[in-house]
Amino acid sequence: MKFVVRLIEYLIGACMALACVTATAQDFPFKPIRIVVPFPPGGSADVLARTIGTRLSSALGQPVVIDNKAGAGGILGADTVAKAPADGHTLLFANTNIAINPSLYKTLPYDTAAAFAPVILMVKVPNLLLVAEDVKVANLAELIALAKRQPGALNYSSAGNGTFPHLAVELFKLRAGISMTHIPYKGAAPALSALLGKDVQVLSNDLVTAVPYVKAGKVRALAITGATRSPVMPDVPTMAEAGLKDYAAVGWQGIMVPAGTPATTIARLNSEIGKALADPALRSNLAGQGLEVVGGTPQEFSDFVRRDTESWRAAVEASGAKVD
Repeated sequence: MKFVVRLIEYLIGACMALACVTATAQDFPFKPIRIVVPFPPGGSADVLARTIGTRLSSALGQPVVIDNKAGAGGILGADTVAKAPADGHTLLFANTNIAINPSLYKTLPYDTAAAFAPVILMVKVPNLLLVAEDVKVANLAELIALAKRQPGALNYSSAGNGTFPHLAVELFKLRAGISMTHIPYKGAAPALSALLGKDVQVLSNDLVTAVPYVKAGKVRALAITGATRSPVMPDVPTMAEAGLKDYAAVGWQGIMVPAGTPATTIARLNSEIGKALADPALRSNLAGQGLEVVGGTPQEFSDFVRRDTESWRAAVEASGAKVD
């Protein structure tokens, strides 16, 4: 009899817990949503996060707050989300560093593969290899020749140690057989400011923020890091076209949530963000900034991240770049 009573109590408790989880998932969202952007305001990630946040707020009927948590190659922001409740109200504006950091850092405060659940891959982001206005080179071949004549004399900025712009240049150095000195900054905006101020000579920067300065003649674009030219800057050659074979480095931006977030909540977020990305006006705006809109399912994003992680592992090992 005691066994039967305990079994009944267990089943009642389990049903109540299941009902609670189900209700929580069905009631989503029941409070403001926070998108953690692991970079400072002003960069392309911040701009896109705010755009998506506005669309998401309208679709879900809840305020969406952008929380910029910069530092440590995106780790501080990612760790914030990894430790947040798995209820769909804290989102990570993830980018290429999610795939890079497991190979770059000896230890992370979270297990990347186990800590996050992918929601949607929003865009792919090719970079431009830029030089400051006063650097006396007209093309990629001349930059490589200059770097070979003056090993280590050229400085390049980045959004921080281990970020995509950092490793994009490290990979460039490796493929070109040159030496340049890395000057890390706390975010993409100050890294670009350093180039504009001629404090550094070289930078790999996303098209979103670089194009206006290129068109204004304040910096020069020598090549695009993707496999194809961008319709935004059709006159800028790819790295391969510019003479550097076997080079491709394309960033990406997407949304993740803490692992354990209900599948129905992930599906709702995927659907609403997917609808925003499908809007012709937004797609045109993003394409005009050089961003390739992707979209797709959470599983497709998960598969993509797994492949990209393997690709960057090989690149990090080849470059020798490490961060303690």
